[in-house]
Amino acid sequence: MPRSASPTYRSRDSQRGESSRGSARRYGDDRGYREEPRRGYRDEYSERDRERERARDRDRYDGRRDREADRDRNGGSSRRSASPRRRSSRPRSRSRSLSPASKAKPDFKPSGLLAAETNTVKAVNGDSTVLKYNEPPEARKPSLGWRLYVFKGSEQVELLHIHRQSAYLIGRDRLVADIPIDHPSCSKQHAVIQYRFVQQKDEFGAVKGTVKPFIIDLESTNGTHVNDEAIPVSRFYELKANDVIKFGQSTREYVLLHDSEAP
Repeated sequence: MPRSASPTYRSRDSQRGESSRGSARRYGDDRGYREEPRRGYRDEYSERDRERERARDRDRYDGRRDREADRDRNGGSSRRSASPRRRSSRPRSRSRSLSPASKAKPDFKPSGLLAAETNTVKAVNGDSTVLKYNEPPEARKPSLGWRLYVFKGSEQVELLHIHRQSAYLIGRDRLVADIPIDHPSCSKQHAVIQYRFVQQKDEFGAVKGTVKPFIIDLESTNGTHVNDEAIPVSRFYELKANDVIKFGQSTREYVLLHDSEAP
């Protein structure tokens, strides 16, 4: 008696057919059955694709890191950017390259150049002299007619009227001197007779202002003497009527008088 087909084999064939028909229905192919791609092939393709993406990412990262390192060495900005930085057409300031220690600090101290230019007296022939003296704010013209009587020994050689201006410069430099003296022991700018407005009390205790004569030595070499006494240097010394003034080692005497005291 012939053996009938094994139920096991029939079930396997029927299962294979059903799976084929199910696959065709699942993929929706009207033309028939299409086999699903093998799982091993898809996994292998995905690994190669991911490896290429990793290599491309590494190359992009390495290139960007090299560009940033070049910008840092060239003094550029450390800001990270995928696009290259546009160069500015404006010239770069040189002050950035200078260290703080090499920058010169401003000096606001007075140089004296303006005062020297203001006090410079120029002659017609081009010679110039810088004045050593400036009048104080209390300088005034005198109301009395002060005079200098010049004696050489017992003989009067000259009479000088010194009431027409507030100050008289005495010295050997005739370009600036109001009263020139020629003795070699005297300085070019030796001394100044200055009239100053000062406050004083009268016999009743009332305060009133008056103009008095003073003399100041301009740091001369041999000094200035009043009544045979050397006066302080660069300080005002009050003069009075009948005072005798000498300059340097000159023997000439300058006697100070005014109108009411004049002989």
